[in-house]
Amino acid sequence: MHGWIILEKPLGLGSTQAVAAVKRNLREAGFGKVKVGHGGTLDPLATGVLPIALGEATKLCGRMLDASKIYDFTISFGTETAGLDAEGEVVATSNHLPTLDAIEAVLPRFTGTIEQVPPAYSAIKIDGKRAYDRARAGEAVEMVARSVTIHSLVVTAPAPAFDNCPVSRDNTTPVQSVTLSAHVSKGTYIRSLARDIANALDSVGHVSMLRRTRAGPFALEQAISLDKLNEIGKGAPAKDIILPLEAGLVDIPALDLSPDAARAIQQGRVLTGVATKDGLYLGRGPDFRPVALVEQIGGELRTVRGFNL
Repeated sequence: MHGWIILEKPLGLGSTQAVAAVKRNLREAGFGKVKVGHGGTLDPLATGVLPIALGEATKLCGRMLDASKIYDFTISFGTETAGLDAEGEVVATSNHLPTLDAIEAVLPRFTGTIEQVPPAYSAIKIDGKRAYDRARAGEAVEMVARSVTIHSLVVTAPAPAFDNCPVSRDNTTPVQSVTLSAHVSKGTYIRSLARDIANALDSVGHVSMLRRTRAGPFALEQAISLDKLNEIGKGAPAKDIILPLEAGLVDIPALDLSPDAARAIQQGRVLTGVATKDGLYLGRGPDFRPVALVEQIGGELRTVRGFNL
């Protein structure tokens, strides 16, 4: 039981609840106690790709957290909430609504490496306490800006105009909301991105829809529904939905090892004389079984993370 379940997380379900659902279904299916972890938190108000690691794949959760991700999100203009999402107290309003032309013009300012202030309602720790706990307790939370990278940021859907006009007539008509797609680095807060885009347009805004369509190598097309997950607990074959451990390492080249070399790597020994370029590899034994993540540096092959499969 080593690999990945890619869950299409539904609205309202927390990441910890999703992990608990996987554990419950595997237990009900007779697999006993399986180590389970997730590869990147999704807020309950967000939907989409949630990679869940099983067994030895949990050793790769850190890599998944560091991976870039793609989100579709809708900015609703005119109101800003305390949490910068669809829930929470309204803290600012604006009568100014941007046009699609104005939105398109401002997006290059938020592409590339940018400075971003995380939301007060976030899991970042301040003096050992989560920021959202301090914010909920009524404390004034001062968040420190951080550098993040926005690889791409584009408008993906026609923008609604006014309540009596469901779709903007042209790019110069003020719009109440717009849907964007963002490919971002780790540590990026989409809620902060939406806030800053709205502010740059002389307005305020909040995220009214957030959907993760890709996390590292895993795309929405690979994800299963919660109903499909629940079928495992009712006797459906688990192999039909569990991806192999190496599915989380498709961006890393494989390095086939001899039996002796594979054994040495499993023992944590440093190998020399392996004919390969410097870099990170997925070391495989003669049966193509993943043995370890290994790194070749200056003629020495070292174990980065071993797998006990």
